[in-house]
Parts: sequence; C-alpha cells; structure tokens
Amino acid sequence: MDFAFDARTEELRERLLAFMEEYVYPAEPVAAEQRARLASPWDTPAVFGELKAEARRQGLWNLFFVDQDQHGLPGGGHGAGLTNLQYAPLAEITGRSPHLAPTATNCAAPDTGNMELLAQFGDEAQKKQWLEPLLAGEIRSAFAMTEPEVASSDATNVETRIERDGDAYVVTGRKWFISGAMNPDCKIFIVMGKTDPEGADPRRQQSMILVPRDTPGVEVRRAMTVYGYEDHDHGGHAEVVFDGARVPAANLIGEEGSGFAIAQARLGPGRIHHCMRLIGMAERAIELMCRRAVDRTAFGKPLAAQGVVQNWIADARVTVEQLRLLVLKTAWLMDTVGNRGAHTEIQAIKIATPRAVVRILDDAVQLHGAGGVSQDFPLAELWAAARTLRLADGPDEVHQRSLARRELKRHM
Repeated sequence: MDFAFDARTEELRERLLAFMEEYVYPAEPVAAEQRARLASPWDTPAVFGELKAEARRQGLWNLFFVDQDQHGLPGGGHGAGLTNLQYAPLAEITGRSPHLAPTATNCAAPDTGNMELLAQFGDEAQKKQWLEPLLAGEIRSAFAMTEPEVASSDATNVETRIERDGDAYVVTGRKWFISGAMNPDCKIFIVMGKTDPEGADPRRQQSMILVPRDTPGVEVRRAMTVYGYEDHDHGGHAEVVFDGARVPAANLIGEEGSGFAIAQARLGPGRIHHCMRLIGMAERAIELMCRRAVDRTAFGKPLAAQGVVQNWIADARVTVEQLRLLVLKTAWLMDTVGNRGAHTEIQAIKIATPRAVVRILDDAVQLHGAGGVSQDFPLAELWAAARTLRLADGPDEVHQRSLARRELKRHM
C-alpha cells in the first residue's frame, strides 16, 4: 500500500480545503441564523442551496461514488469516479463540518448509502425515478430499518410486514431514528421489512421496498432527539409509522428475501464513510484544543503549559494518526479485494474510531470548560454525533462479537 496521495486525490484535496475555508466554515453561523428565522425548523436554510450550487460548479459533487463500472451506474459520469482510498481523505475534510460539508457536496448519509443501494440493486425504472434526482441533489431520502419494539442490532428481529396483495405490496410497521425523514425534501423511504416471516432461513425473510413519502398510510410522527439535539441540518431522526401503506409491486428492490443481503452490502461503505468523517471531527477538535490552550491562562501560566493539557493533545494526535492508517488500509482493501475481503478491517474501524474520537472530543470539551458544552463551539454537537455512531450501523458489541468469532474460528 502506497501512503502517498496520488495526483487526482491531492488536487481534489486542495480544492476541497479551499472550498471549506472560503464557503463552508463561514456558512456555519449563517445556517444557524437562517434556521432561527424559518417557519419550520425542518425547512432547509437558503445557504445550503448556495453551498450546493458552488460545490457543483467546482466539481466537488458526489465524491463518494467509487468507480461507476463496479456499481453499474446508468450512463456513468454521476460521480467523481474515485476509489475508496481516494475518497477517504476527502471525507475526512468534510467531517470537519459534518452538518454542512457532506450535504453541500451531496455526500451526506443516509442518501449516500441509498444511492449506492439503488445503483447496485435497483432496476432501471427505480434508478430513473429515484437515483437520478438523488444524484442531482433535487430530493433527499431515508432508510427505514430500526424499530422501537425489537433489538434492531439483529436485523432478523425486524417486525415490519411487507405483504403481497395482487399487483401491490402493503407495508405495516413502526420505525424510529429514521435519519433525514423530518426534512421536507425527503421524498422516498427505503423500508426493510418481512415478506416471509415464517421462512426457515431467518436471513431470507426480509425484503426492501421503496415507499414514497406521500403514500397514504405513511405518517412521519415526530422527531427523536439525540442527546437533546434535533439535528436539523441532517433532517432529524424521525419516528415513522407505516399503516397499510400500499405501493406497486414494482417498488420491491431486488427479489423477495434479499433484504438482509442488501442491507449488509449497504452498510460496508456506510461504516467506512462515517469513520472517515470522524477523523475530520477529531482533527477539528485538536485544532480547537490547541487554540484554546494557547489563548487561555490558568493558575499563573497558559493552559498550553499545563501537563495534563499537553497529554490530551499528544494522545489525541497519536490516536488520530493510528486511526487514519487503519481507515486508509480498510479503504485500500475494499478497492483491492472487495468489501467481503475487508470485513475484519471494516469492523475494526467501526469499533475503534467512534470510541476514540468520543474521547478526544470529551477532552476538548473539558479544555473549553463551560464553553465546551454550549452552542458557541461545535464540540458538544460533534460529541453527540460521534457518540451516536457507536450505535449507528450496528453497536460496538455486535461488531466485537462478529470480529471475535472470526478470530476464534481460525483456531477451532
């Protein structure tokens, strides 16, 4: 593995860093001010549209899509055509402003995973109706899997029903923490439910289906808070009820019983994208810690001269360098041997990265005192996002269980 960025990656990094400095960071307070004046907190501030237009103009759009031939994109040319290894340092940069930069570049979850899913498993009509407007940034989407009544970390527990009725399917169930669903621009749900609840193979009971938001029987009931935040910039995390929502049979993605396999395929890239952005969050936290340590004095000397502060900063730098190497190795393996071949590393970064970044952010909050838990700095919101990622895409313990079993199997 070559640790140097190639010319294409370096060129995009320079452009993206300039875009962040000139447009994204100055837009952070603007977005907050505009949102405070909106009729609904879930409406999108105008500055988002301005950022997206500028990102498209500069060619910083759909960077997350890897080589189009691998995904079978219709007509090609929708993304930058990067590999995972090329995209990793770019996602890290956008992670420095996770509520603005990914959306501005059309690289925000859950849309990224949904676009990859549709590109890989959707038919031509589904791609035309939903993938193309998602790629163009004209609409948003949501992925509806997690349920309040079962342990959704085990996808076989999902209870939502997808029942065939003539030339249609009827969807019934309750989901929650459905990211992006509060955004009025969210026009489509990819819903995971059971088409064969009595099937012998518990991993062939589930299917995925496209349910437009305006389908009768679909109710976006409420926004769930995350550590007290409603996460307006990401479109919230909603409770959604499907009460006999009827959609055409053609909305089924793939075939009946393929839902579990599709979910696993979707989660691999999603997990590494989160970890890439988390490193960017950690880098911003280190930067803020250093600035605070230099600017503030306590007990007769600058905070930067306090031993405990120096330890925090040193440990953070060592941790970030370790995590970055592991994430880059994982991206390289995904490109060279595929997601299945990189299974161990994907799980390893999902376990290690959120946990370590939470610690770095916690130290940064501590260094900022009362300001660290306030809205005047991004640290509290970054901490909440990082801590949530120890649950999203599977909690730590699920990945530890799977990783340990793979290790033990070699010795049995």
